[in-house]
Amino acid sequence: MNKISYVVVFPTIFSRRKIPQLVSNIKKILKNRNQEFKSIKRDGDIILVDSNDPVFSSSAINLLFGIERIAIARQVNNDFKTLVTEITSLGGNLLLKGEKFLVKVEGTSKGFFPKDIEIAATSSIIEKKSNLGAKPGTEEDYDKLLYVFLTKKYAYICIFIDKGQGGITFDSKNQNTICCVYDELSAVSCFETIKQGYDPKILVFYRKKSELIKLAKIINQLIPRLVKKKVSIDFFQIKMKSSGVKTHQIFINLVMEIMIQEALKNKFDYVSLPLSPLIFSQEYIKNSMKKVYQKNKFPIIPLCGVDVRIFEEAKEIGLEKQIPKLKKMILSNPSKMAKSSEKDVKSVLSTKKTVEVHIGPNNLHDILDSLEENH
Repeated sequence: MNKISYVVVFPTIFSRRKIPQLVSNIKKILKNRNQEFKSIKRDGDIILVDSNDPVFSSSAINLLFGIERIAIARQVNNDFKTLVTEITSLGGNLLLKGEKFLVKVEGTSKGFFPKDIEIAATSSIIEKKSNLGAKPGTEEDYDKLLYVFLTKKYAYICIFIDKGQGGITFDSKNQNTICCVYDELSAVSCFETIKQGYDPKILVFYRKKSELIKLAKIINQLIPRLVKKKVSIDFFQIKMKSSGVKTHQIFINLVMEIMIQEALKNKFDYVSLPLSPLIFSQEYIKNSMKKVYQKNKFPIIPLCGVDVRIFEEAKEIGLEKQIPKLKKMILSNPSKMAKSSEKDVKSVLSTKKTVEVHIGPNNLHDILDSLEENH
């Protein structure tokens, strides 16, 4: 048979019932990134992308949620002899001198166990690639993983494999929600909102114009995951004359009031609150949720259950240098709910600036230029 290489997408267990939606999202993000492909099809629970440029395509696809792993792999027939030969040839070519390697085989097999392939291929590599001095490693100690996935008819020998973003397929819940970004913690909350399958309308809140560059950079990391050609983002300025705990409480309360108002205006059922039970007091979260329920909207708390992973997700949206600040914020978040006057809410609503962003390489400049024009 002809040897074909594919970008192989492994959906998370949460997305296996949503594979048609994930396929649709893959097509969209490849088109948005100007990546050409010949076909996208399924082989059991995996998705195969025949791409003109597998490296760039896999990188684009790996922005999506609902993916456990993504690989560039060679397709071969699922039979014992072919598998051992191809793993030895292809895997051996990937090894460097003296490396420890691990052959890992998973999936569906007929007439043999995946473990049989692992043992036979390991022995064959040691014998036929003896000039490399390569040694078998263990699950805990290896330099290179030679991963193979079996389906009923074919096997996929991975040339490259990377961890996916996890979560569930974007927009698989078919539910729109309001979410906000005003600092590092709220940005991670928005990231989690998308990761949990919602399609968010993003509201950005800032105190001073000097904050806009930082917030625009964060937004630039979030919007490609929305799998859209064009995204509308609303910016609001909350002017504060002083700083401190009480001022921060008032700021967050105003953010929540505006989110509820925008949910009502846009007829969205859900409001994504950037709160965590590990950080905010139970009373604070209860009162925040109550405010949303009183307007016949449903609050969601995407950070519920997210612990130290919050720092990993901060890195994913380009905030690795801000992690010390994020840790400081976690230790100083408000525990009491402040009150905002109707006048203050109207004042903030009057500052609203809507920016239409056509997803591409110039997102950051487009956002800042549009805001400058609006101002």
